[in-house]
Amino acid sequence: MKEDLLIKEAKNGNKKAMAMLLQQHYAFLKHYLIKATLQPSLAEDLTQETMIRCIERIHQYNGKAKFSTWLIQIGTNLYIDFLRKKKTENRWLKEQQYGELMKKASSQPDTNWTDTIEQLYQLSEEFRLPLILKHYYGYSYDEIGRFLNIPEGTVKSRVHTAIQQLRKELGKDESSK
Repeated sequence: MKEDLLIKEAKNGNKKAMAMLLQQHYAFLKHYLIKATLQPSLAEDLTQETMIRCIERIHQYNGKAKFSTWLIQIGTNLYIDFLRKKKTENRWLKEQQYGELMKKASSQPDTNWTDTIEQLYQLSEEFRLPLILKHYYGYSYDEIGRFLNIPEGTVKSRVHTAIQQLRKELGKDESSK
């Protein structure tokens, strides 16, 4: 069944259509959130919460953007809310989660982003999210600004800074070989 028909049916209360719609987008959303959070268990929780929000608010989807874009916006907002609540994280815990992520990433040879995971880990969320949304998912600066509730110029600046930081780190890695 076509996505627009599934959306229409889901808005009319068809639970089967809603289930099919969510099933079609679950993996895409989860992979985005893993890249954004670098914490597989948090990404799983945010994916579930995003799906719940989608069910609750399907009537608010207006079709101006793709459905996957709408889901990413919900997921991003949930992640930003989480970050606000957990502003001060324990450094030891982050290192443990990083080790878990690296072990999980190395056991999934079909993922193409494991080689840059270390450099992404070094970026703070304020730089990592715009970079991932721009270069992994191809969203425009304007769209990213709306997702993150920041001006378009700030998005451009953060993406540029993130790229410069990655180049600097990659340069260090190359010179140490």
